[in-house]
Amino acid sequence: MIRFEHVTKRYAERGDALRDVSFTLEPGEMAFLTGHSGAGKSTLLRLIGLLERPTRGRLSVAGQDLGALGRRQIPLHRRRVGMIFQDHRLLPDRNVFDNVSLPLLAAGMHPRELGKRVRAALDQVGLLRLEHALPTSLSSGEQQRVGIARAVVARPPVILADEPTAPLDSTRAMAVVRILNDMAAQFQTAIIVVTHDEKIIPTFKRIYHIRDGVTHEEAGEGRSVGG
Repeated sequence: MIRFEHVTKRYAERGDALRDVSFTLEPGEMAFLTGHSGAGKSTLLRLIGLLERPTRGRLSVAGQDLGALGRRQIPLHRRRVGMIFQDHRLLPDRNVFDNVSLPLLAAGMHPRELGKRVRAALDQVGLLRLEHALPTSLSSGEQQRVGIARAVVARPPVILADEPTAPLDSTRAMAVVRILNDMAAQFQTAIIVVTHDEKIIPTFKRIYHIRDGVTHEEAGEGRSVGG
């Protein structure tokens, strides 16, 4: 689903942010990505989202070579990548239902199907009863779950989660990981979680550390987050 082949990203002012990175993430897999500030984590996510292009190497998502995409194809690619942010990035003047529906509106989905899909996503994250609530009335954990529902509602083949559990306590953080695991299994989504949150590290089977732009993989314990 995601394949990096000897990818390097070089900036004129600060050199290599990523150096000769190669790894593959298959459909239904979740990977944990960690590293100190400036190690290259954000750069890796930006390359997958086509916010930047590699200096060298090949990057493909769902079998599509991103280097072969023209400017007009970039918006379509970005719709296939769900994003979960630490700060939620919800529209404060729109209710939960409207926030989650945004990716489907952008895709031009019929209103009847849109309603079914949004309510199904909210039900999966346990927030269907709050579909008419404004984000400002929700707790931090509830806002994060709205962000997850928005990321998965279009059932993208790839989800990138940037510090999704940072503002949450252990119980709520593990609930978020369970939701992501369920999504990966149900829809065969490839998920990359970027975080410094050590309490969720043992739940991952694949762990990547980025040091000075180079990835190092280690085997995770991969225990079930359900117990």
